[in-house]
Amino acid sequence: SGGAIVGRPGWRWLDNLPTAHALEALSFRLTAVGFVAWTFTLIGGAIWAESAWGRYWGWDPKEVWTFIIWVVYAAYLHARTTRGWAGRKSAYFVLVGYACVLFNFTAVNLIINGKHSYSGLTAG
Repeated sequence: SGGAIVGRPGWRWLDNLPTAHALEALSFRLTAVGFVAWTFTLIGGAIWAESAWGRYWGWDPKEVWTFIIWVVYAAYLHARTTRGWAGRKSAYFVLVGYACVLFNFTAVNLIINGKHSYSGLTAG
């Protein structure tokens, strides 16, 4: 059967993990806190950009992907709180958001050329 592997000695550590429901609830709470922090990051970045470059928004790839991440997590929080999304559907939503964060911190910084590119690491 599919659950028989959990009973094996090498998999007993899984018995100490919280339930899937508890992990999903924790994910929601952490995402809500992170969303507030990300909102302040987006606002703070715009204020800094105005001071540094004389404009709040310039469609730089880092700015765009920061906003995309904000929208993805806003949509997740909205779907979770108003539409009752839970379980696997909401977990996939969170994973898409996390994939966007990883893309923003890796590909946008190292591959895509823009004002936030790291000197010497991108072509151009």
